[in-house]
Amino acid sequence: MSLRYLTAGESHGAALTAILDGFPSGMKVDFEAINYELKRRQGGYGRGKRQQLETDLISIESGIYHGETTGAPITLRLINKDAKLEKLAEPDAPRGGHIDLAGSLSHETGIRQVLERASARETAIRVAVGAMAKQLLKHLQIEVIGYVSELGGVAASPVSIDTSVRDSSPVYTMNPEADLAIVAAIDAAKAAGDTLGGVLETIVTGCPMGLGSHTQYDRKLDARLAAAVISIQAFKAVEFGLGCEVARRPGSEVMDPIRFDPDHDSSDRRFGFRRPSNNAGGIEGGTSNGEPILIRAYKKPISTLAARGPSIKMATKTESPASYERSDVCAVPAASVIMENVVAFEIAAAVIEKFGSGSLGSLIESIQTMHDRTSRHLETWPPSANSVSTTKAEGVATRSSVLEQARKGSTGQNG
Repeated sequence: MSLRYLTAGESHGAALTAILDGFPSGMKVDFEAINYELKRRQGGYGRGKRQQLETDLISIESGIYHGETTGAPITLRLINKDAKLEKLAEPDAPRGGHIDLAGSLSHETGIRQVLERASARETAIRVAVGAMAKQLLKHLQIEVIGYVSELGGVAASPVSIDTSVRDSSPVYTMNPEADLAIVAAIDAAKAAGDTLGGVLETIVTGCPMGLGSHTQYDRKLDARLAAAVISIQAFKAVEFGLGCEVARRPGSEVMDPIRFDPDHDSSDRRFGFRRPSNNAGGIEGGTSNGEPILIRAYKKPISTLAARGPSIKMATKTESPASYERSDVCAVPAASVIMENVVAFEIAAAVIEKFGSGSLGSLIESIQTMHDRTSRHLETWPPSANSVSTTKAEGVATRSSVLEQARKGSTGQNG
């Protein structure tokens, strides 16, 4: 079983919808937690008037029974209060940096048909999906935290990883001293009819070793995380750990040494192994190594400018200012919420891929069983050539015994 989802809906259409498939049964859904994430996405200094019109509240229309997941596909829906798609005019001139030109030519439509779907409004329903994933991960002692580390050229390196600090910041940083300068930069951009981008980080803690795989390119955890993050509107680059800086340093300053703590607790998901540095960002060979996963992404300034950049009128092919769609001066804080939640989904998907789905209870047991097996594997190191084939979980039938029983039929079966 795999965890997956699809979204549908337009920015000014009736609603946004997601179908979440492969989610385990037995989890009590916290609607308030989902709505809290949606509210955070609508917040942050520099947002436009659209956020004052919408009050996103999630509706779940399938896949739950008495508030608990059933294992069936889950339908999540957000109603657009500002639904007016059929009343909106066709833009005259495409905006640079948007889907307007390439999309309308590719699909042989007008600009309106493509920009409505391409709008970042679509990320609201992705946040709802991610909020479901975060609730699942919480049961597994895995935490995902996102924040802004730079905005408009103002650095805001975290002084601590404390969500209460972030949630009290108008721009979602972990560095209160940087907030005033960032707010001033946003105000200056607004006065100039301009927009600002920034740098965002997400940290995942509590991940067991072994999420993802080295065996195929499309199973590598960092590849999957990078694809999910770069799919967010206006994101232009993604890196892990030390990131692009690795290209400027010798290998001795990049490789993370391996140490061992013989007094580690038996529940330690790193099995006593310690890394004095985390330049790899918690992923080696496409696989989680037990260290915190650190992902950094770069968001460009929004391309819709109040000052309106140069363009061409589609009907006459003559020069014209680009059409203007209501927009934000800065959506970097909101983007940190989106990134946090899409990362949470990918981590949850990797957990289910490795440990199985079914029910929440069976997932928790599977993680513990694998932890115990790995502990035994380390105790009997080095592994023998045939150790994998001879080691069986207690009480689990082999494939051959199951097939043999299937051929014979159940004992005492009539007919």
